[in-house]
Amino acid sequence: MDGLVEFRTDDGTVVAVEAGADGRPGSRLVARGDGTVQAARTFEGALEGVRAAAESALRVFRDGALQPDGVEIEFGVKLSAETGAIIAKGTAEGHLVVKLTWSPSAGS
Repeated sequence: MDGLVEFRTDDGTVVAVEAGADGRPGSRLVARGDGTVQAARTFEGALEGVRAAAESALRVFRDGALQPDGVEIEFGVKLSAETGAIIAKGTAEGHLVVKLTWSPSAGS
């Protein structure tokens, strides 16, 4: 483990998240002596962009011609002390899994 990033929730609770190496040359966060970095945003603030992305994706699949009975969307989320939450890559691209379901109609 490279260290921890601590996010505070709106009610003051501390959420510790394992931090990996950022991988950006010339960029390094300064940590406390125990390796913990304080996040610049609240936990809720960090997740705001992911929530907005999920709402947008749901609109695309619910309002389209397919009209599924159920929509499941899975994001791989990476939390960063500087940028908050980002959609993490699962391979070479961003990680997003979408599952659409239909139930047989009652008249069949």
